[in-house]
Amino acid sequence: MFGLFKKKTKTEILQKKYKSLLKEWHNLSKINRSESDLKYAQAQEILQEIESLQNK
Repeated sequence: MFGLFKKKTKTEILQKKYKSLLKEWHNLSKINRSESDLKYAQAQEILQEIESLQNK
């Protein structure tokens, strides 16, 4: 209840987006390999952003 109106940090937002992209990547890997590779590349870029935020 106390965390109901808590604003999410940029890291939390990026982690959620990263998780979503990995899920899409996995689903597309069975259907369309080229789109799957694009989703994986996007996920890796977000992972680098997360790591850079955590190192600061």
